[in-house]
Amino acid sequence: MAYMSQEGYDKLVAQLKEMETVQRPAASAAIAEARDKGDLSENAEYDAAKEHQAMLESKISQLKAIIGDAKIIDTSKLDTSTVQILSKVEMKNVKTGMKMSYTIVSETEANLKEGKISIQTPIAQGLLGKKVGDIAEIKIPQGIINLEILSISFE
Repeated sequence: MAYMSQEGYDKLVAQLKEMETVQRPAASAAIAEARDKGDLSENAEYDAAKEHQAMLESKISQLKAIIGDAKIIDTSKLDTSTVQILSKVEMKNVKTGMKMSYTIVSETEANLKEGKISIQTPIAQGLLGKKVGDIAEIKIPQGIINLEILSISFE
């Protein structure tokens, strides 16, 4: 089961719809166009179009499985006393004093540019269950960092 926000779920549904209504017909048209060019045994364009279609169908199947298995979490009912999935955590690196803020999300919603980290990451795992004022000792590839929890909220 994949826990996610309503926003994350809606993005996946929109992505699936776009794949099924825009990309799938375009892939079929590319195959038909390549087929019309003659001998299929030596037609690289046809082979590439078929391969693209197979990859697209695989992605569609994966998205359908994720959507079918999704459990949407109502953030208004979540407790902000401890860090959990969908928590927005503001923290400070104890050693450097650098502040950062991340929202802990499901694997499918992770997007570092948006400040959303997967619950599977070492940082998220180290933050789970912590309270404001706690210091999380997190092992990362570069060593160990200590992050002090400054605030916990939900967007």
